[in-house]
Amino acid sequence: MEALQRLDQLESEAPDRIAAASDLENLARIEAETVGKRSPLLEIRRGLGSLPDEERREVGRRVNEVAQLLGSLIAQRRSILETAAMDEALRAEEVDVTLPGRRPPRGTRHLIDAIQQEVVDIFVSMGYTVATGPEAETEFYNFTALNIPYTHPSRLESDTFYLDYGEVPEGTLLRTHTSPMQARYMELHRPPVYIVVPGRVFRRDSDSTHTPSFHQIEGLAVDTDITFADLKGTLAHFARLFFGPDTKTKFIPHYFPFTEPSAEMHAYADGRWLELLGCGMVDPAVFGHVGYDPDQVTGFAFGMGIERLAMVRHGITDIRALYDPDLRILRQFR
Repeated sequence: MEALQRLDQLESEAPDRIAAASDLENLARIEAETVGKRSPLLEIRRGLGSLPDEERREVGRRVNEVAQLLGSLIAQRRSILETAAMDEALRAEEVDVTLPGRRPPRGTRHLIDAIQQEVVDIFVSMGYTVATGPEAETEFYNFTALNIPYTHPSRLESDTFYLDYGEVPEGTLLRTHTSPMQARYMELHRPPVYIVVPGRVFRRDSDSTHTPSFHQIEGLAVDTDITFADLKGTLAHFARLFFGPDTKTKFIPHYFPFTEPSAEMHAYADGRWLELLGCGMVDPAVFGHVGYDPDQVTGFAFGMGIERLAMVRHGITDIRALYDPDLRILRQFR
C-alpha cells in the first residue's frame, strides 16, 4: 500500500534529519516538513476516510505510531538545542567577579567654588557666620545704605546693570558687590555681628582681569571696641591660612565710601607684592542707616574677589580661563 510505504520512508529518514538539526530554527523547519500542517503525515491522515476499513485501521495505526515517534524525537532535540543555546548565551555574558570594577569618571568642584568654600571655612573657623542675599538689589541697599553718594561713578549705567522691574520707589539692579547683605543683616540683628557673605556679583567690566559676572566674599565684624588692629590681625591670619604660614602682608591707605579709614591689603607672593582685597573700619554713616548707635559700636569690613585669589594662588594671568569649559584647563585644578 502506498500510504504505508510513505510512512515507512518517513519513519526511516526523518529521525536522521531531526538528529542533524543544528539549531532551533532548522529544527522548526524540519518539524513543519515532517509533522506539520503541510507534511506527508498530515496528508495521509486526511486521506484515511477514502480507504477501505481494513486498510484504514492499519494506516491509522501507523500514522499514530510515526507521529508519536517523530514528536518525541523533535521534543528531545529541541531540549538539547535549547540547553546548548542557553549555555552559549551564558558564556557570552560571563562576568569574572574577581576582576576589579570599572570606576566611572568622577567630577570635581570647579576651582572658583573650591576657593570660595575654602575662604568661607577659614572665617567660619574664626567664629564668623555665613549670610547670603539676593542678586537683584535695590539702589538703597547697594549704594545708599553703604554711604555711596548719588554722584559716585558706580551708580552710572556705564558701570552697573540696571533692571526694568516695573514701578518701584527706587531703582533695581544686579548687585555690584555682596556688601548690601551687610546692611540687610544689621537691620535684622543687634550687635555683635560677625558674618561673611559669599556670592555672585555683576559689573560692566570685561578684560583679562575682569568679567561682567564674578564672585566676591565680603566680611563684617561689629562689636564694642573693635580697632584697626583687629582688622589687620584677622586678615593677616586669613592670608597665612590661605597662602601659607610664612605669607607677609601689608596695608596701604585707600578710599572706600563705606569705610573710614580704608586700606588695601597686599600679600607677598611669587617675588612681588600683589593686591588681595579692600578693607577698612565701618563708616559711622553706615551704622546710622541700619539703626546702630555709632557711639556704642565699632566694626570693620572687607571684601575680596574669589577669582582674584585663585589667580594669585595658581599663577593664572587671564581670568577668562576660569570660565573656559575646556577640560584641559579645568583638570589642572582638580
